[in-house]
Amino acid sequence: MQARWLALPLGIAVLAAAAARADEQAIPGVTDAVQARTDYQLKCQGCHRPDGSGDNHSNPPMRGVVAQFLTVPGGREFIGRVPGVATVNLPDDRLANLVNWTIARFDAAHVPQGFRPYTAEEIGRLRKNPLRLERAAMRAQLVAGFAKTPSD
Repeated sequence: MQARWLALPLGIAVLAAAAARADEQAIPGVTDAVQARTDYQLKCQGCHRPDGSGDNHSNPPMRGVVAQFLTVPGGREFIGRVPGVATVNLPDDRLANLVNWTIARFDAAHVPQGFRPYTAEEIGRLRKNPLRLERAAMRAQLVAGFAKTPSD
């Protein structure tokens, strides 16, 4: 009888993992949603917060904003070159997985039609030229372009 009760939590964990795996199929470019969420928790949420709200100072919000970069010239490249993305200690494939997950998780409403998920190769190329001091000015310029796009 006791063995049955011990198996119950394991069965629940297996079902939860299966549900999470089923969810990841719905996110373009995300091969492992559980890994992406874990990577976000370990590498990003300390600054950008668990809900992606950031602080509007040194750690800009991603919630309701991040996919809008995909709608302006240079925005796609910007996402792959910001310091937190370009310099994080993750391999390119896991980083592409994380970036695609982040876009869908925090700003699905602004993902442009025809969005091409980031690939490991693209992330690898972009992160070779990380933004530094110019990051804030470039971000401000791109954000100013959001209002000029017809997607809103």
